[in-house]
Amino acid sequence: MMTRDVITYTEDVSRWQPDARQRLERAAIELFATQGFAATTVPQITARAGLTTRTFFRHFADKREVLFGGEEIPEFAARIMADAPASLDPITLITAGLQTVAETRFAGRRDEFRQRSAIIASDEGLRERELSKRAALAGVIRDGFAGRGVDARTAALLADSTATVLNVAIEEWLDQDDEDRTLFEIILDALHSLQAALASSSSELTQCSPRG
Repeated sequence: MMTRDVITYTEDVSRWQPDARQRLERAAIELFATQGFAATTVPQITARAGLTTRTFFRHFADKREVLFGGEEIPEFAARIMADAPASLDPITLITAGLQTVAETRFAGRRDEFRQRSAIIASDEGLRERELSKRAALAGVIRDGFAGRGVDARTAALLADSTATVLNVAIEEWLDQDDEDRTLFEIILDALHSLQAALASSSSELTQCSPRG
């Protein structure tokens, strides 16, 4: 006579659904937006998502990682730098890299990033974490150019300029009232503005330099 073993689950099956991370992220963002980051606890997040704290910590080290977890842009930029053909000049590499970041990480997600930006702006610790991430991005780009044979001063200038252009463009993209311009279009405008400012400054420096 055949018998069947009955499997008893100690945890609701829904807790193991493959969309658990997304459910936790949505619940956390909703709570951060309505009651503030500092006032939100992990148990509140998991209760809202219908999951357990154990499931939360399977996906995130802490509640900050809801905003900063996953593959960071610096890591993404490092791969772009490493995979780029050696023949690419720095400006072409920067432009192509920024386009890849804009189109693969930001396109169609403006409302999501706008909400994230507001949450980060509301908390000093999160603002410091964001600044640290920006510094890490510049560091990755600097190291990438150094690895391609660019001298240290030029690599540092290119890295800081690239990180600044991206951050300025993101802020402008989030502030615009419509979708007339994509993030990459704004990035191109920012690059052109930087190029024009540098050309003007170079001309003034040439006029001011002592003549031999």
